[in-house]
Amino acid sequence: MEYLCVGKLVNTHGIKGEVRLLSRFRHKDKVFVKGFKFYIGKDKKEYEVESYRKHKNFDMFVFKGYYNINLVEHLKGSLVYINKSDLKLDENTFLSVDLIGFSVIIEDKLIGVIKDVLDTLANEVLVLDNGVMIPYVKDFINKVDVKNKKVYVNNVKGLLS
Repeated sequence: MEYLCVGKLVNTHGIKGEVRLLSRFRHKDKVFVKGFKFYIGKDKKEYEVESYRKHKNFDMFVFKGYYNINLVEHLKGSLVYINKSDLKLDENTFLSVDLIGFSVIIEDKLIGVIKDVLDTLANEVLVLDNGVMIPYVKDFINKVDVKNKKVYVNNVKGLLS
């Protein structure tokens, strides 16, 4: 199983087993649903989502069979993971972390290879092996060729200077 971190449980909420998750995961609509399985903590114990709601900047969950604060209080501070293969994305949609190792092309010239993806509040940023950083937004990204592991970037003035 390949795990993907989707956030951190920061606290409980009320006495009926609800927990607060702090998450910037971009595909919440696919995984924050009833019946989806989370794997929590270092031992990655499985929990099934019973209910989900948004509250301020938190994602609130109750897990199936855990309807009391005493059953979930020990989870505070734990990281929350999903099984990457359980994530069913729409066609032509993929996780930006899957782009690591892809070549980046501007005007038919290789400018670098993606070595990391930063998750900022505004958007994700592709970090190349040569230190160049490219915002992962429509204005910059022209095309992603998953088959050939290439990302084609528009030549935006000032991007490479």
